[in-house]
Amino acid sequence: MNWDQIEGRWTEIKGKAKASWGEMTDDELDQVAGKRDQLIGKLQAKYGITKEEAEKRADDWARSI
Repeated sequence: MNWDQIEGRWTEIKGKAKASWGEMTDDELDQVAGKRDQLIGKLQAKYGITKEEAEKRADDWARSI
């Protein structure tokens, strides 16, 4: 699924994001709202990973849904 589709269907997909990144709160996921750059920033902050690693995880997740 591409990021435009994810953003458009975020309400439906948010549960899958919560399952993948359980440490993220519902409020944080609401702030992401399906935007790739927002998700990457939240992943970096929450998991203490590099931007490159966060991008890889986000893109891998997007391809898996």
